[in-house]
Amino acid sequence: MNTQAVTGLVVVDPYNDFISEGGKFWPHLREVAERVSCVPNMLRVLDAARRSGLQVFFAPHHRWRPGSYDGWKYWTPIQHDNDRLRAFEDGTWGGQFRDEFKPVAGEVVVQEHWCSSSFANTDLDLHLKKCGIHKLVVIGLIANTCIDSTVRFAAELGYEITLVKDATAAATWEAMTATLDVNLPHYATAIVTANELVNSLSVQIVS
Repeated sequence: MNTQAVTGLVVVDPYNDFISEGGKFWPHLREVAERVSCVPNMLRVLDAARRSGLQVFFAPHHRWRPGSYDGWKYWTPIQHDNDRLRAFEDGTWGGQFRDEFKPVAGEVVVQEHWCSSSFANTDLDLHLKKCGIHKLVVIGLIANTCIDSTVRFAAELGYEITLVKDATAAATWEAMTATLDVNLPHYATAIVTANELVNSLSVQIVS
């Protein structure tokens, strides 16, 4: 079996608000993100995936719009925070993907997720199945919310997941540790560094 043909890269929430100087959430993520070289590693993985022919899927969080939550009676705390902060506000720089992560022709941008999982109430699972994908490489933000939820949901659906541990970040080291060392080893088939992932893809290209 051609492993690359059944493997997809899922890029979660590469918004300016998360990963760019001036973004609303960047001051909270900066320490961890810069220490692990999160953004450069995300870009390295994306570039390597494109070179190796992996299908790329972008899984964006719901962008704030006026009236997004009108009529809702039951909100999660994270949704209250996103509404208050106007997270990833539609039509603004913060609600756009960072330039280096703009999708190119043939890449899939799935429906926006409303809470944390890139699968819940979106069409990600449908797109993966239509493309014949059952192995996922996952990168993006934030480790202990959207990444944790996405990996868990993917495992429940039967996907094999490789998480790139230095291509994600969180607001605290405790949150990173909880995600990478406590929670996701139960769900991800492999948790690797960007170097390991890129080297693995390079070997597959050569062979």
